[in-house]
Amino acid sequence: MTDYPAVTGFYRLLFLYLEPFSTVLPAVIIWGVPGAAWFHHELVPDGTPPSEAFMDARTTMAVWQLGNCKSCYFLLGLLEGLGLRAVRDALPDNPVAQERIAGATFTAMAIADVTHIIASWLALPASLQYNPSAWNGTTHGNITFVVFLLATRLAWFAGVGRQRYYYGQPSKISKKE
Repeated sequence: MTDYPAVTGFYRLLFLYLEPFSTVLPAVIIWGVPGAAWFHHELVPDGTPPSEAFMDARTTMAVWQLGNCKSCYFLLGLLEGLGLRAVRDALPDNPVAQERIAGATFTAMAIADVTHIIASWLALPASLQYNPSAWNGTTHGNITFVVFLLATRLAWFAGVGRQRYYYGQPSKISKKE
């Protein structure tokens, strides 16, 4: 495996393997088994079993598009997993460039994390917003796990558990005299 000093250890495991898998998995669930109707039902926990009821064409299209792009489960997983690997492979001896590109990716992901957390939380009924014990796995995935991902991205930027090569380093801009 090519050296990747900008994304090491736990960060490598999470951002190159676990997160891409966890973002592609909902697309597989939506398109396959248990399917779009199940996923749609699980977005807001209500304690009832998923209905086999028919979803209208608009709802089905929206859920399928969510699986393909938008909160972009499938696209997000591919971009992160393949994009970070391309950075690693194309710039093996340039940790500064690796970190700048990985950091740009993590910045975009962090912004998406914040908006995803807010949108998911605001869409919950008021009775559930402050009651995480009533949330189901999908809600915890959309809020709890995304909070964890955001915190991990912020830790990466802060240099927790890794050497920093670009972020947090003194600027090398020379002053003209």
